[in-house]
Amino acid sequence: MPRTTRSLAAAGIAGIVLAGTAIAPAGAAPTTAGFGRPATSDRTDPVEARRVDSVPTPKLDWYACYGTAECATVQLPLDYDKPKGATTEVAVLRVKARDQKNRIGSLFVNPGGPGGSGTDLALAAPYFLGDDLLDRFDIVGVDPRGVAASENVRCFPSVKEQTKAYAGLNVAFPWTKAEERAYVASSKAIGKACSGTGKPLTGAMSTAEVARDMEVLRRAVGDQKLSYLGFSYGTALGQYYANMFPDRVRAIVVDGVLNPNAWVGQGKARNQLQETRLASADGAYAALREILKRCASAGPQTCALAAGDPVAAVETVATRLRKKPLVFDDPDTGETYTVSYADYVGAMLSDLYAPYGYDDIVGMTADLLVLTDPAGATAARRADARAALAHRAATAATQQARRGYDFPYNNSLETFLGVDCTDAYHPKDAGSWPALAAKEDARAPYFGRLWAWATSPCARDTWTVRDEDAYTGPFDRRTSAPVLVVGNYWDPATNYQGAVTSAALLPNSRLLSSDNWGHTAYGTSACATGAIEAYLINGTLPAKGTVCVGDIQPFAEPAAGAAGARVTATKDDLARRAAPARGEPKRLPPVVAPLPAVGTLTVR
Repeated sequence: MPRTTRSLAAAGIAGIVLAGTAIAPAGAAPTTAGFGRPATSDRTDPVEARRVDSVPTPKLDWYACYGTAECATVQLPLDYDKPKGATTEVAVLRVKARDQKNRIGSLFVNPGGPGGSGTDLALAAPYFLGDDLLDRFDIVGVDPRGVAASENVRCFPSVKEQTKAYAGLNVAFPWTKAEERAYVASSKAIGKACSGTGKPLTGAMSTAEVARDMEVLRRAVGDQKLSYLGFSYGTALGQYYANMFPDRVRAIVVDGVLNPNAWVGQGKARNQLQETRLASADGAYAALREILKRCASAGPQTCALAAGDPVAAVETVATRLRKKPLVFDDPDTGETYTVSYADYVGAMLSDLYAPYGYDDIVGMTADLLVLTDPAGATAARRADARAALAHRAATAATQQARRGYDFPYNNSLETFLGVDCTDAYHPKDAGSWPALAAKEDARAPYFGRLWAWATSPCARDTWTVRDEDAYTGPFDRRTSAPVLVVGNYWDPATNYQGAVTSAALLPNSRLLSSDNWGHTAYGTSACATGAIEAYLINGTLPAKGTVCVGDIQPFAEPAAGAAGARVTATKDDLARRAAPARGEPKRLPPVVAPLPAVGTLTVR
């Protein structure tokens, strides 16, 4: 990652001075994790130790794959209380360290989800990880049980049965009463199927089981303690490991953080929506409002919505689409496109995941203002708006086709639910979601409903399968080396407060804050990237109170070398490409937010 820096005046966050490089409080000095020195930590619980230590260290039979990597599969216990019982196949991929002579060990990585592929992330490592990490670590990705190249979870006996059950989920989130009824019906069908046909794997997919798998695989690759970098939901996995195996930590970094207590639901919160606890929608709404505020300040020459009130412009489009979806034809292709209110909100959330997403939100809103009030624009402007929205919809459709949404069996939603519904507590009745989601929307407009409905199949009356060995805490164990907790003020998926509360829980942790845009912080500035890499390599922690500034800020000139795009290629695509040479610009990591695929502009 190019080491670029820049300075900013105060960015409106009280009491914090921001700069492109880490700013330490006066008199503070960098601290280290103390690699190589004895550390006082909590001990792994004896029951947990027996579970994993009773499993013989597996031999990984590596073979060359994808041109630049090595692959292996291993059979691991379906139930760690029965180490000689049934097993499940888990896939592993590594990209070996470029400097084997000075190799530190293995760095396990996870992109989030739940349901994201660790092997995909590891194969993409040369495209987004810094040269120093690639030199010193074997990058190891594990596909969590049930996911991707590991033995797949399947809740339905056929694509036909799955398609019938999924029929009500063909919207980003339900808005009309009819859509709500259909969504609830599909949610119940999925919950029942995953609690029946999906077993036994759905009852053995909790984050705790994946943490146990990772502990056994740590031994298999020959590391004495774990080094780990996890993004988004991968931060939950990192925190679970840290609390289940606190004396086996070498270095853990979690970026885009879920508070594990909020994820699980403790005490009375068990009957709340998970979104009520995590407040992802609050983070998304705060980011949108800040973008619109900066748009107004930038002026109409820089931001098209600033000719009027940008906040009012977004609400005008939303109001029009709530009343009636927009339907229009692309004269070049003859395709008919439909944009519903839910499509608009889903598209805005998708845009908020990227540092440059503010530009897409402004452009899309400006186009929709024209097409929902065609009398207010020239024919040429209407044609431009149709072309822009049609291009966006066609691009999204192509990306969905690459993910394989029809044949063969697609289990991406079931991998998400298999973890979330088993890990966490959710309200009992799927029929209660309409009212609960409306409350979320009142608190966090636009995005409250979208985030709330993501977990409706987890209703406890219909999702009845449980993992008796799921871990529910405590999440405040003292680890043998610090956990570096990285939070982003404007993250639309993992609210910054998740990082604050997680760091407060872990007594041996350090909070690194960033004001970058998009989801997660690694790769968005030399400050955040350098701090994460310095800790993973040599144990140097950023000073307390450090705040980083993203290279890309809304409606401002980006810093030189800023990385604004993520790695999105498939494994096969990556195998055909040449990885960036040393010193060449990198892209952002291909993170997976804790949400099934959100809606976008659709082709009808």
